[in-house]
Amino acid sequence: MSYYLEPNKDYRTDSLRKGVEFSQEEIRTDTAKHYDDCYWDYRTAWFDNENLALHYGYWDADTKTHSQALLNKNRILCEIAGIEPGQRVLDAGCGIGGSSIWLAKNVGCRAVGITVSAQQVAHAQRNAQRHGVADKVEFQVADFCQTPFPDESFDVVWAIESSCYAIDKRDFFNEAYRLLKKGGTLIACDGYATRREFNAEEWQAIMDCLNGWAVPNLSSAEEFQAGMEECGFTEVHVTEATQEALPSSRRMYLTALWTYPMQVVMQALGLRKKAQTANFKVALAQWKVFNGGLARYYIFRAKKPL
Repeated sequence: MSYYLEPNKDYRTDSLRKGVEFSQEEIRTDTAKHYDDCYWDYRTAWFDNENLALHYGYWDADTKTHSQALLNKNRILCEIAGIEPGQRVLDAGCGIGGSSIWLAKNVGCRAVGITVSAQQVAHAQRNAQRHGVADKVEFQVADFCQTPFPDESFDVVWAIESSCYAIDKRDFFNEAYRLLKKGGTLIACDGYATRREFNAEEWQAIMDCLNGWAVPNLSSAEEFQAGMEECGFTEVHVTEATQEALPSSRRMYLTALWTYPMQVVMQALGLRKKAQTANFKVALAQWKVFNGGLARYYIFRAKKPL
């Protein structure tokens, strides 16, 4: 039996809450619940006080540690985007503030981070205080497909592994286009499906990822670029970074294997929230998706015409 993953549809089959309708609004709620309920899992197994990162990172020849890879992702995206001191950056899907804080400290940008989680905003504000950049960054709860900001108020829109949460990625592109100044830059990265047809085993891995991370679907790289161009962006530049992401993907997978006995016992005792168990399944499934060639990792940079 074959399964098909088409664009602009919500393929999730399991919500983190009972009896809810699947909608863009409910995706926002489930996304916030995932990150809120799994905060301490990420805190102990993934990020530290320096990188504050909830993404795959970027491993190159000079990268020695996981933490370095997470910080390195900021540098790579900054270089590709050509971000300059003094520019105003919208961190669309800012998590706990890692990229916004890095941009303020290392580039001299003024960053505004938005997330659907009020708890993440509180974490990000505390992190900015601790890093001494509270006067250069701000954080608020907002949907990156419908923000409260005026037209042409940012030089850069930055999205690390967040645009996947839009059912129709063009909703995000249209809002980014509205927010950018003429000549402004959109920089985004994520995993993208390599094909649309899957067998039963492959589909289960895909669904574990979508359900576990509250992601509605996976775009292909070709669809993502076409969506950008349809919404008015030009000079689209695509950089593949699959090999640079795989070490983090493998680390996530091995961490899940190492903690499997603990997961089983704690789940049986009722000590793991649904989001945490779903996140454990994702850690196993995402390695199958990337290592099996079902998805590849890309960085996109596009321009709003002058």
